[in-house]
Amino acid sequence: MTHEPALLDRPHTPTTPSPLGWLTLGDAFEAACLLRCTPPPTAARPSAVRAEHTAGVEFNREDAAQRMRQLLNRLDIPVTHEVAVGGLRRRYELHRLWVPREHQGAYTRMLDAGWWQGRRELLGGPLPGASPARRRLVTRLAEAAWRSALLAAGRHVRRHILGVRLTDRELAAVLIRGAAVLDVPARLRPGTGCFLVSVADGPDRQRILRSAALEPARGPVVEPGTATARGVTPASARGAGVAPAGRAAC
Repeated sequence: MTHEPALLDRPHTPTTPSPLGWLTLGDAFEAACLLRCTPPPTAARPSAVRAEHTAGVEFNREDAAQRMRQLLNRLDIPVTHEVAVGGLRRRYELHRLWVPREHQGAYTRMLDAGWWQGRRELLGGPLPGASPARRRLVTRLAEAAWRSALLAAGRHVRRHILGVRLTDRELAAVLIRGAAVLDVPARLRPGTGCFLVSVADGPDRQRILRSAALEPARGPVVEPGTATARGVTPASARGAGVAPAGRAAC
C-alpha cells in the first residue's frame, strides 16, 4: 500500500512561497507553530477515516483545537473538528481537526509560507532603523509562538519556572528568540528526545503569560450549520473530563 502524505503534517514545499501580508502572516505563523507542537495523529482504522479526508492534527486540549480552527477559518481554510472520548477509569477527550482534500494545496502553501516567513522575521529582526510597524510585527510573532507552545506543547511547570517541552528544534529556537523579543530571558535545556524551554517564575513568567493571552477574534464568526466543513462533531459524552494540560513531548 502506498503511503499517502498526511494532509495536516508539517508542510514543506521546495519553492520559495510568496510573501504574506502582515495580518495573514501572524495567523499562518501561529497555526504552523501549533502544528509543530503536536505529534502525528493517533492511528485510526481505515474505515474510521472519512473518504474526503486524508489525515489530521490531534490535540488533547479543546482550547488548542479551537485556536487552530479559528486561525484556519481566518485563513479561509475549511476545517472539521471532531471529538473522540477515550480512557477507562479516567476519561479524556481528543480533538481532531481535518481539512478537506480539495483544500490541501491551499493549506500547505499557507502554513509553509507562514512558518518560513515568520521564522525569518523573528530570528532576523527587527533590524536597526526598522519601522514601528515591523517592530510590532516581530513582537506579534513572538507572542504567537509562545501562545502556541503554551496551548499545545507539553507543559513543564515547577514552582521556580514555566516551561514547555518540544521535539521540534527549530520551534525551540523560535521560542528562545521570541522570549528575548518580549524582554524575557529564556533557557534551553536538551533532554532525551526533546527540548525544554523555560522562563523563571515571577515577573518573567507573568510577562510571557500576558503576552501569550488570546486576542479578540477578527472577522465574522461562522454560525453553526452554515458550513458543514467547519462544523463540530460533539463528543458522545460531553461531560467527560479533558486530558491534563499540554501533551508531554518526552
